[in-house]
Parts: sequence; C-alpha cells; structure tokens
Amino acid sequence: MMTRMQQELKAVVKDLQPEKPGENIRGKFTLNEPLATYTTWRVGGAAEKFFEPADLADLQQFLRQLPTTEPVFWFGLGSNLLVRDGGIKGTVIHTAGRLNDLRLMSAGQVYAQAGVYCAKVARLSVRSNLVGVEFLAGIPGTLGGALAMNAGAFGGETWTFVVAVDTLDRWGELRRREKSQFNLGYRSVSGVADEWFVAAYLNPPAGDGKLAEKKIRQLLRQRAQTQPTQQFNAGSVFRNPPGDHAARLIEASGLKAYRLGGAEVSSKHANFIVNIAEATAQDIEQLMVYIQQTVLEKYAVLLEPEVRIVGQTAALIAAAGKQG
Repeated sequence: MMTRMQQELKAVVKDLQPEKPGENIRGKFTLNEPLATYTTWRVGGAAEKFFEPADLADLQQFLRQLPTTEPVFWFGLGSNLLVRDGGIKGTVIHTAGRLNDLRLMSAGQVYAQAGVYCAKVARLSVRSNLVGVEFLAGIPGTLGGALAMNAGAFGGETWTFVVAVDTLDRWGELRRREKSQFNLGYRSVSGVADEWFVAAYLNPPAGDGKLAEKKIRQLLRQRAQTQPTQQFNAGSVFRNPPGDHAARLIEASGLKAYRLGGAEVSSKHANFIVNIAEATAQDIEQLMVYIQQTVLEKYAVLLEPEVRIVGQTAALIAAAGKQG
C-alpha cells in the first residue's frame, strides 16, 4: 500500500506529464522527440510533444482538442531553423512529407500543401509547362516554410506567384486568404495573426517547360558549385543588408573557415555555417554572434539573422531542474 506521500508524489508527476491526444487522432504522436534528426543542421534538443498529422483533417482535429494555453510550434523540413539544445516546450507539429497534396488545378493553377518540398512544386509546374517558379528547386525546404518567410533563391521569391492561401488557426478552423491580405517584403510576411499556412494556390505563367527544366538543372549545378550542399547546414544564415551581401561582408572580415566548436563558416560560401564535427546548437549560435560582432566592428553593419532561432538553452533547462 502506498503511503500518503507516495500518493501525492504520483499525483504531482501525473499532472506534470503531457497529455496524449484522443483515440480519434490518426497521426503519429510522441513525447520528448529528439529534433536534431529533423533539422538540416542536425542539432537541437527534444520536443516536449511531437505530432505528425496523417492529413489536413487529422491536423484540424488535433488542434481542436489541444488546450488553448498549449504552446504550438510548426516545423517543416527543419531548414532555416536553429533549435537550441534545450529543445522546445509545448507541441511541435511536423508537416514535412505529411501535408503533401500537390496537384495541377483548372486554369493552370498549382495547389500545394505546406508539407510539400519546394523542389517538387517546381518540377510539377515545369512538367505542366508552367514557368517562373524554377527557383523553388533551389530552396531546401517545404512550401509552408517558404510561404512564412517569403523565401527566395536565384532572384525569385515565393509570393510572386501566390494567388491565395489556406490557413489554420489555433482552433483548427480552415480559412481561405487572398494575397492582398498580407504585407510582403524581403524575407518577411505579415498581416494575418495567429494563423498558419497549410496550402497555397500558385499561378505560374504558361511557357516552355523543357526550357524551364533546363534552367532548373543549371540552377542546381550553380547551387552545388557555390554552396556547401554536401555538409549539414541551414541555408543562408543572415539576410543581405540593403545594397550589399552578407557573404561579402563576412568574407571581407576574414571569417571564411573560422571555426567555433563543431561549427564553421563555410569556406565555399561565407553566409553558410556548417556542422563539421558534431556541433551543438550553442556552437552555432555563438558563432553567429561572433560573426555579427566582427562585421559590426569592421563595417558598422549589423547583420540580421535569416535563420530562425527557437527553443531553450540547455543551461536554462538544467537551472530549472535544480530549482525543482
């Protein structure tokens, strides 16, 4: 028979454990899921709760039953993202390869859900003799992430070809939003709060698909020649300042191949940081800060991160444990 103290301790532990979703959820739900394997940098702590929906309807049902106070973080391919070593509290929703409906619609529109890889959108378009979106093949991420930050490559930007989007709110309600409802800028999108992109309707112009396929091959060759595609990285780390390039400033500061822990400024492209020796997220973040400080001192330019930094540091987690 348990003592009163044991019963109280059991009740406290039960209250602290994350609740699992109901039986009507068809997707994959896990606790304390390591996120390093889901990021292109291969670093980061665990997600307190981790959900991969079976489809859009499953995701809607999952959101409807989450407590309104539950923090939610959306996670695509894990590129352009630095997850700190302490991981992410709350629920992480992983959409890459899950919200994967991609099809050609009438009137030459392309419908793509948020978990579809950008390269697949480019390939379907050019096979359908729709052109202009070839640059998407050079974005190592999902369409959802590209929509959220107006991602671009080789002179093209995602929202140039967006007609409308579908969004979900915190309660699982699906809405159609027109492009005119958003404020668009260089690597930025705003205008509708507390909703997440789950699909987009693209309207690339008609053109020569074979010529567009050739352009994709050229862009991919260029990317392989100029970027460290064979090493763990998260794409461009800093935004280009007005009238200049972050890579030029970093290289001119003598930081190419500069290393901190297991993280290194790429010798191939100075605006990339590569994980060369089991780097931690802290290694990468500290290297980013060092780059910012050095460029600021030399050129009076403060580089703004293009990479999104999320989660808690391991030090904060350890401190919380000691206090408990």
